[in-house]
Amino acid sequence: MARLCLWFLLANPTLFLLGCVKRAESDVVVYCALDQEFAFPILDAFERSTEHETGVIAKYDVESTKTVGLVNLIIAEKDSPSCDLFWNNEIMHTVRLQKMGLLEPRTWNVEQGYPADMIASDGTWCGFAARARVLIVNTDLLQDPDDYPKSVSELADPKWANQCAMARPLFGTTATHFAVLRESLGREATIDQLKKIRDNAVILSGNKQVALAVSSGGIKWGLTDTDDAIVEKDAGLPVAIVFPDQAPDQPGTLRIPNTIAVIKNAPHGVAAGRLADYLVQPETEDRLAMGDSSQLPISRQSKFPPRVLPDESVRWMRVNYENAAEGWDEWSAELLELFRE
Repeated sequence: MARLCLWFLLANPTLFLLGCVKRAESDVVVYCALDQEFAFPILDAFERSTEHETGVIAKYDVESTKTVGLVNLIIAEKDSPSCDLFWNNEIMHTVRLQKMGLLEPRTWNVEQGYPADMIASDGTWCGFAARARVLIVNTDLLQDPDDYPKSVSELADPKWANQCAMARPLFGTTATHFAVLRESLGREATIDQLKKIRDNAVILSGNKQVALAVSSGGIKWGLTDTDDAIVEKDAGLPVAIVFPDQAPDQPGTLRIPNTIAVIKNAPHGVAAGRLADYLVQPETEDRLAMGDSSQLPISRQSKFPPRVLPDESVRWMRVNYENAAEGWDEWSAELLELFRE
């Protein structure tokens, strides 16, 4: 092997400074907002699939900053990126990076007929393995399923005053949810709904806190994510999970995917593209579906139905995330004023 390397260098003298192996593509740097316990085994499996020819250097999110910390780091490094690939679990911030021109357009290796709202219009990101926005109900306090809430809008119903809960809509999936509703209902109608929810529901710090309040019996029901709701159900606590807004005149249940995006001018763009294709394959979605968070595959080629799904089929909300992200900073400031502690 050493003789082969020496011969190659002698035949190509301009490569003396580069060496026999192009180290620039031997590693890929990933900024990952998904919890390390879920992402690490998948990234490790990718390394093994390359026989460790490509290594993964991962920087994970921390709970105190949520996804915003990684997004701000990508923005700060825009002139000299350190990150090659961004694995995000809050799509709206991925779309923000898209609109700033910080993501690389590419062709995604997904099957024909993949949902259009799960791929960026310019190819800069691809969605996979979603969480759904669901209602979690305490079955000791609401014993008859006919009495369960059926719509997110019921958070504003005086019938449930101080008996339902929602996370403060300033961060995470709750912020994304109401940005999406603003796009479909209009700004004024959404602000009006949020004011009514603020005055009617118990407002908590996060989705996990909502799920805990319901499972402990402090609140009859609340709006949360499937990954937080399934933890309470798996623990044997008295809860049911409702996929809301399924009636014909209702918008359907919102699902919020993980997203994968290659950073523009990534130092290791080839390796990043290889990892991107690996992550959006159905087998990766199946691994996340089988895990504790019971994430929802997007691909129709997925073979593992997550246990969080109901027996009946779910009608999903149709979403244009790029439109929903318009005016994000102004919208966030407005909500901060509305839900100031």
